[in-house]
Amino acid sequence: MLDPRKLHLLHELARRGTITAVAEAVTFTPSAVSQQLSALEREAGVPLLERTGRTVTLTPAGHLLVEHAQAVL
Repeated sequence: MLDPRKLHLLHELARRGTITAVAEAVTFTPSAVSQQLSALEREAGVPLLERTGRTVTLTPAGHLLVEHAQAVL
């Protein structure tokens, strides 16, 4: 089962666009947010984020999970 707290971070990333913005919103460090999102990817078993340099975008699977997470959150 996926951790709702990590799903919340993924939802916030989709909403806010950057890990830094998510970190500021939830009062975590950017590193902690990144680690939690990486753990969520491992739990889900599929890539949820595409990392290009310092930019992070949701993969199609990430977008789908955000849609389903909205019902849970």
